[in-house]
Amino acid sequence: MAIIILDRDGVINQHSDTHVRSADEWLPIPGSIEAMAQLSQAGHQLVIATNQSGLALGCFDLDDLEDMHAKMRALVEDAGGEIAAIFYCPHSDHDHCRCRKPKPGLLDAIEAEFDISLHDCYFVGDQRKDLQCAVAKGCKPVLVRTGRGEQTLAALLQNPDASLVETRVMENLAQFADFLLQ
Repeated sequence: MAIIILDRDGVINQHSDTHVRSADEWLPIPGSIEAMAQLSQAGHQLVIATNQSGLALGCFDLDDLEDMHAKMRALVEDAGGEIAAIFYCPHSDHDHCRCRKPKPGLLDAIEAEFDISLHDCYFVGDQRKDLQCAVAKGCKPVLVRTGRGEQTLAALLQNPDASLVETRVMENLAQFADFLLQ
């Protein structure tokens, strides 16, 4: 079974500059839940890798985060799919941890948990740090235009990054699922 790594905010659910703070504020991007269900039904293991600095900053607590993830899991399950695992970094940029993207600590943890190499797995994100994390582990980076994706794409066009030249650009997670399942 192929693993697909998905960032959360801006890829699966609506992005918020002030952090998504509760399950009520956690709103899926249209088509994302159905796309995840289709990918899961096709035999892909969906693994979420998300920075959640709102924990370190006190914007929400662990119970709030678990409620958001329970909502996400339930919506995907109701659509006929499954999320294999959710990995998150609870630190802020100031903590200089190894698990905060663009560092590859979350992906290292996924590899250890699943006893698999993520080399050549797809990694779907909406920010440069997602793409950099993907490339650092030999994943295939995919940029979606949702969330911060348009800003990221504009920045990459202004300041090209040779390491990200192989990045595939998709409108959203639904278009990525269509591409992968064709």
